Amino acid sequence: MQYLAISGVIIIMKVHVYWLIALSFWLLASCSDDDSFTTSTSNQLTFSTDSVRLDTIFSRVPTATKTFWVYNRSGDGIRCANIRLQNGNQTGFRVNVDGVYLGAAQGYQVNDVEIRDKDSIRVFVELTSPMNMQEKPTFIKDDLIFTLESGVEQKVNLNAYTWDAELWHDVEIDRDSLIASEKPIVIYGGLKVDEGATLTLGAGTTLYFHNDAGIDVYGTLKAEGTSEKNVVLRGDRIDHMFDYLPYDRVSGQWQGIRFHASSFDNELDYADVHSAYNGIVCDSSKVDNLKLTLYNSLIHNCQGYGLLATSCVLDVYNTQITNTLNDCVAVYGGAAMFRHCTIAQFYPFDANRGMALRFANYRGEDRLPLYQFEVYNTIVTGYADDVIMTDFRDDVEATYLFDHCLLRTPEVTEATENIKEVIWENPKDTVRCGIKNFRKMDTENLEYDFRLDGRSFAVDAGSVLLHGYSEYDRKAVRRDDKPDLGAYEWVEEEATKE
Repeated sequence: MQYLAISGVIIIMKVHVYWLIALSFWLLASCSDDDSFTTSTSNQLTFSTDSVRLDTIFSRVPTATKTFWVYNRSGDGIRCANIRLQNGNQTGFRVNVDGVYLGAAQGYQVNDVEIRDKDSIRVFVELTSPMNMQEKPTFIKDDLIFTLESGVEQKVNLNAYTWDAELWHDVEIDRDSLIASEKPIVIYGGLKVDEGATLTLGAGTTLYFHNDAGIDVYGTLKAEGTSEKNVVLRGDRIDHMFDYLPYDRVSGQWQGIRFHASSFDNELDYADVHSAYNGIVCDSSKVDNLKLTLYNSLIHNCQGYGLLATSCVLDVYNTQITNTLNDCVAVYGGAAMFRHCTIAQFYPFDANRGMALRFANYRGEDRLPLYQFEVYNTIVTGYADDVIMTDFRDDVEATYLFDHCLLRTPEVTEATENIKEVIWENPKDTVRCGIKNFRKMDTENLEYDFRLDGRSFAVDAGSVLLHGYSEYDRKAVRRDDKPDLGAYEWVEEEATKE
């Protein structure tokens, strides 16, 4: 029995050896095919792109990574004798080829890269450009050169526009200061205005905030923009999320502006605040002093609130507040006046968007008397059938007025002194209401133009306000003797021209 067992083992081992020998021959034949590399000039690489564009970037700020693929579809293996950056480290491009970084230690090149037939490698590209010492964006380029063993050279162009910017970190304003610059300023960590100090932003100034940064105001903030040169507050991503979509159209790019309890007498004129988390937040403070004057301004595309105010005093005029995940405008107590404003809730990213307008005399357990809430010549509209919310407690004061407004909310049929000459927007009207009030509502490309369409019921529906408040719109267009509702006057010649 023992001999038979050993014989069985011997037989099995012979079978295994036979198959191992056969498998070895097959593997050798396969490797022989794969390891065949050509030096024919007709066998070349193909690329997923012939040019890598890194958008417009700030100098000295690292870009996001872009990639492309290198394919060998030639029918035989190709060996790259050399892959190199033509200009070395002069332009600031950084390249990783199939896991190998082309850095200074390697002389910004890699040698003997093999790409078998029907195989591919991936290339990663980044850029930190040096200062170009120019006021305007400057075009820079480099070539990533693939030199094949056959001597053939193939190139992929790398390019970008680079823009010199001032890079500021954790800025604290402890005395009266002016920032007036047409050169971009990038803020990291945040900008703080101390109590007792006033920061003034001059016309044409643009501040670019990193995603963790915003403005915290304990003193006073003033923006002195003009119709031609707004003060712009935005995120620092000037590249694209997709080819059709710049990051500047994506909400939540920076933290926004917060006026703390000690802050009063803030004045923002022709300010453009967009793509923030919260546009403007006004903390609870004394109601015998003006917290914020917001004139001829824009708050658009916020991932939180557009304008959130708790128990403070606001004066808002000729201002557009649009497209926010939470409420476009939320006023809890205090006093607020809105004249010739466009408040529209068409936030595209979430169906659970907030109201266009909310006003209340309490928040949570806090009783917050609403001493005055007056709205004149204003549009309040949005996607939902009802975009206005009132939260009132009977035992807390609440005073409000809507005069010559277009409101998307169920009609108030009983006579009341709180409602005067209001147009009630009918959600079933798909021709002249909702998005049809405005010139451009491109939700695919996130492009919006909240100037009026000529079909809107808001045209010629306003009253002439005292003290010149109906003289010009937010674009400095002169209103006629029948002013339109909202922040923009419809002009037939202008609309026809466009």
